[in-house]
Amino acid sequence: MNTWNIIVEGFDKAEVTKHESIFSLGNGAMGMRANFEEDYSGNTLQGSYIGGVYYPDKTRVGWWKNGYPEYFAKVLNAPSWIGLHIKINGELLDLNTCIEVKDFRRQLNMKEGWYERSFRAVLPNYQEVEVKALRFLSLYCDELGALRYQITPLTTDATIEIESYLDSGIKNNDANWDEHFWDTLSVASTENSAQIVAETKKTGFRVQTFMRNDLFVGKEALAIKPKEHRKENYIGLQYEVRVKKHQRFCIEKYGGYLTKKSGGAEFPAFDEKEGLFNTLLDYQKKCWAAIWETSDIVIEGDEAAQQGIRFNIFQLNQTYSGKYANLNIGPKGFTGEKYGGSTYWDTEAYCLPFYMATKGANVARNLLMYRYNQLPEAIANAKKLGFTGGAALYPMVTMNGEECHNEWEITFEEIHRNGAIAFAIYNYTRYTGDEEYVKNYGVKVLVAIARFWAQRASFSADKKKYVILGVTGPNEYENNVNNNFYTNFIAIWCLRYASEIMLKYEAEEATGRIIKELEVGADEIESWGDIAKNMYLPYDKERGIFLQQDGFLDKELKPVGCIDAAERPINQHWSWDRILRSVYIKQADTLQGFYFFEDHFSKEELQKHYEFYEPFTVHESSLSPCVHSVLASALGKREEAYQLYLRTARLDLDDYNKEVHEGLHITSMAGTWLSIVEGFAGMRVKNGELVFNPHLPKHWKSLSFKVDFRGDIRSYTFTN
Repeated sequence: MNTWNIIVEGFDKAEVTKHESIFSLGNGAMGMRANFEEDYSGNTLQGSYIGGVYYPDKTRVGWWKNGYPEYFAKVLNAPSWIGLHIKINGELLDLNTCIEVKDFRRQLNMKEGWYERSFRAVLPNYQEVEVKALRFLSLYCDELGALRYQITPLTTDATIEIESYLDSGIKNNDANWDEHFWDTLSVASTENSAQIVAETKKTGFRVQTFMRNDLFVGKEALAIKPKEHRKENYIGLQYEVRVKKHQRFCIEKYGGYLTKKSGGAEFPAFDEKEGLFNTLLDYQKKCWAAIWETSDIVIEGDEAAQQGIRFNIFQLNQTYSGKYANLNIGPKGFTGEKYGGSTYWDTEAYCLPFYMATKGANVARNLLMYRYNQLPEAIANAKKLGFTGGAALYPMVTMNGEECHNEWEITFEEIHRNGAIAFAIYNYTRYTGDEEYVKNYGVKVLVAIARFWAQRASFSADKKKYVILGVTGPNEYENNVNNNFYTNFIAIWCLRYASEIMLKYEAEEATGRIIKELEVGADEIESWGDIAKNMYLPYDKERGIFLQQDGFLDKELKPVGCIDAAERPINQHWSWDRILRSVYIKQADTLQGFYFFEDHFSKEELQKHYEFYEPFTVHESSLSPCVHSVLASALGKREEAYQLYLRTARLDLDDYNKEVHEGLHITSMAGTWLSIVEGFAGMRVKNGELVFNPHLPKHWKSLSFKVDFRGDIRSYTFTN
């Protein structure tokens, strides 16, 4: 196994969409699935995406409810620039119709940031050709991508007809109303370059998609004037070249997107002998070398684990660079359309620690500022649901701060996401030591969240406690439950943390001014303390455990091992009614609370809860195994922690949930890093210092990594 490369050999039509996801490329500003450059008439999911460019697709539901989001935001399938129509002696190159495809190979070089594909194909006219294609999305100039496509005739001399094109007539596969989301404004070409200017409907994002072509036979550059092929949403430049048998034809194509934020793509100066493509590729290698210098994790003695963590780190860096404060980390990143490419609570709960430790405080702070800048929308979201006084409910799914999730049990009920936003502020401050953010910005977010919890809780005369009713916890296999432990506990924590921050910094000029502006008085802070002190937490005295929610023990307590393997995953085989009535847990719920707030519980309490809930957990959320792995490590359950680690590290590479064709699980990849650094290495922040309690898998010889702690790059190695 090659730990720096993902390599797949052999052409399987059934695996095309899966590998389009796995071999995806991105540079933080844009990304694309690993679609073939040439025509392919088989099953494919075409996908190119631009960070921050979205469309408000009108919500499609059978029963509209007050407060329901009016739209579901989607990262749009952007105009395509990689396309090549290729004919060999008049026959279209299409691997779906070829007589034979031989020596097919895909390679994703994670160390240097490029993707290569090669094959030999026998076309229906019995012409055999050899093809090699290499492409990357530039980190040096993040508006730019580069593609080198080489064709060598193997049977006879050949006439190669190639049309390099741009196409804005694309649409999203998951569009609710089968709409086209782009209006093409202009189409133009000049010599070997072309552009399409298109604008998104409703949101008005204007994007120029561009391309430039350089042609070669062998090492000789060709000066061919192309024939223009223009349509309403399309511009193609057609070339015809006569190539001898075993002679290599090459087109080097540069393309990408210009938006208002990007300004313009700048091609670097290059030596004529070296060429533009090789110059850009050299820059790419240097940029990735710098990234790996601080983010690589080295595992000695386990190639599968090593490859898995590098794949996860690679994809996280492809998705988010920290360069743009208006961007965030979508669950699928730039690898597919599912989840709309929007921001979820995953960022704060799972991703922040990775970026904080590998890219530094400034990048992590950008993620916090993203939420701060959307506070007015969070207050508006809460107001739509009847909350007042500046209470804020951050959206479950968003592009611009507005809620845009279209499932009511998530939109209205999965309110624990507010807690993750607040916890991220605490986590950032604890790790970086930067108190300026919370004093100048975070305090506003914490007050708004505390006001939400104070209104969302209600007093039960029967229990003589505050309760939170009608919620969905992290375990989405339960809906509309009362007193979800995790939700209630994080509400308690938020109220207390907001109070603590008020009292700690009220004498500071900036914080004091904010508190005065928000009209936070002593009575309000006292009421938060009263609610927190008297919040109900469901508890079973006989077992000595907190219950996931009221009535949890009424379920049939059969462990996961009782489910027929043919019925897994249950979300693809069972009715939703059956899932909701079952005991099975999609992802860490009660245990999510033990992960966030481990200092509030003893090791004995953790063990008791872990051993009760783990047997009922099906881990059918990509976010689940990492939390369980960290907790298992803390309990000294090395083998169990390792198996859970493999499940998160190789979730996509090994396609555990049989859904990789839809895109990768980007945000859960940060959980892989957590499983190693917080799990196997046992890293924690105690009293402003890093401490470690390593529990390496027994067969690992060593584990090494670096972290940026308060501006100091530190190296750590642990051995068995």
